[in-house]
Amino acid sequence: MDAQRNSDLEHLRLLSIFHYVVAGLIFLFSLMFLIYVAIGLVVLLAPQGMSSESGEPPPAWFGWLFFGLGAFFILIAWTIAGLVLAAGRCLAGRNRRIFCMVIAGLLCLWFPLGAVLGVFTLIVLCRPSVRDLFEGAAAGVTPARPVAGSIASAAAVAQTKKPPRRVAFLRRRIA
Repeated sequence: MDAQRNSDLEHLRLLSIFHYVVAGLIFLFSLMFLIYVAIGLVVLLAPQGMSSESGEPPPAWFGWLFFGLGAFFILIAWTIAGLVLAAGRCLAGRNRRIFCMVIAGLLCLWFPLGAVLGVFTLIVLCRPSVRDLFEGAAAGVTPARPVAGSIASAAAVAQTKKPPRRVAFLRRRIA
């Protein structure tokens, strides 16, 4: 049982690292849409530089179209990168399992890296032992760990509870 728990913790750690990497790659790939934003700005701010053989500059809607679509796709990509980054943090903290599963499903649309990461994330998160890890973290129970130099087993170590977030927030607000 302890070997399975260690394996689950290692898989969650690796998945969180891979989520960080994929979020960074999505962010970097989104920068290619800056080309569209730049083309749109050139058409809007210096239309004479893009005139055709007849000497007429392109219409203003052409510049707005390029600028708007480029900005829209950058915004979407940065949002997805932020969600993937948040899912990586949730995997590392073993909380928000359903959120992580939804993001893993969305990652499956980004082929091939996202699909591989999404499928492996779904496989790991559907394990009953991983579900128990997430439920234990949500209940505020720190997983039992053996004390260094002690004869006591991991099951014998007392589990501690974290104070609920809502109580900590109220205490700060009252003080």
